[in-house]
Amino acid sequence: MVIEAGQPGPAGPPDSGRTTGPAIEPDLFRRVLGHFPTGVAVIAAIGSDGKPAGMAVGSFASASLDPPLVAFFSDKSSTSWVKMRAASSFCVNVLGHDQEDICRSFAVRGGDKFANVSWHPAPSGAPIVDGALAWIDCAPETVTEVGDHNLIVGRVLDLAVHGSSLPLLFFQGGYGRFHPLSLAAWHDDLGLQMHLADLARPELEGLADRLGRECMAMAVVADELVLLVSAGAAGRTGIPTAVGQRFPFRAPVGTVFVAWADAATRTAWIGDYARDDASRKQAVDETLDAVRSRGYSVARGRAWHEQIVAMVAAARPGMAPPRDDAAVLRATMREWPADYESPDNTTAGWLTISVPVFDSSGQVVMAMTVAGPGDGPVPGSTIKQITDAAGRVTAALRSSH
Repeated sequence: MVIEAGQPGPAGPPDSGRTTGPAIEPDLFRRVLGHFPTGVAVIAAIGSDGKPAGMAVGSFASASLDPPLVAFFSDKSSTSWVKMRAASSFCVNVLGHDQEDICRSFAVRGGDKFANVSWHPAPSGAPIVDGALAWIDCAPETVTEVGDHNLIVGRVLDLAVHGSSLPLLFFQGGYGRFHPLSLAAWHDDLGLQMHLADLARPELEGLADRLGRECMAMAVVADELVLLVSAGAAGRTGIPTAVGQRFPFRAPVGTVFVAWADAATRTAWIGDYARDDASRKQAVDETLDAVRSRGYSVARGRAWHEQIVAMVAAARPGMAPPRDDAAVLRATMREWPADYESPDNTTAGWLTISVPVFDSSGQVVMAMTVAGPGDGPVPGSTIKQITDAAGRVTAALRSSH
């Protein structure tokens, strides 16, 4: 499917001349096929005029492993394909969920689609869109007419992944993003979040009064940690704590949500933080095991936080940091040590102590947190008070269902 304005979805089989049933109305065809979500890619090449040209498609697919081939469909009337057809190579740019604006630029007909899009050349010279989640450099292999579309098959010359964000999806005429299944145990359930906030608020207020520190509750919404409740005087961590503030739910942050989860959830949360580093992966697993054994996590190291305060502070409440800052933030987090939240790490002053709240199924649905900073070992009395408070919220949550 070429996502150019006003164009139909994937082409059906060629007309064999046989009558197989009533004529299919184009609107019905588009509506039914629209229930199948697709990834979004920009096919780009250097056109016959020497300038970059491209189009957004939702029909890109892997075609063969040996030899490595990929394929996509282009509407026969596509003006962009006319410009690229004679090119000796093309590049498939897999777009990230934060590149909807770029997708829309390439989904319109006519004009210079690269006018406001930065790019750099692939090994073949075809354009790689800056910020693309992944790119596949190809040489055209075959072009076959299939109904009102052309099926283009390309031989893969080179390819790479650039980043760890989620892909952009096209579904029923709109754009969205994918939430990995292994992290989808935490849903965008506003009702549950509000209920959790109501249960946690009195406990957090009492805890803040007794400890003289800011106390918070956070939940996971898809791939982000969201601040639900804040009570007491703001902590001196320097991290903004406006209700609604969001933060990436990726290793090594958010261990209390992962320590009791299954292996698939751990793997998705770790992502590229330790994918190719066995020793780092082991250190992450040891941190998660320590959190589960102790029943709480301890975030440490004020110096690491100083790198991201400005980015988080710049985001509006309820919003993630701006796209460029979010990418820098994720990259910064990948530099943090694997034992960043280990309760057994006593080499630096502590910033936060977090304890899980469980639902009736044993899943961690919220973390209650006491903000530092503090020096030396975490006071045992503080751990006991927040653990007891989290236990009461767990009991209240289970009795309410």
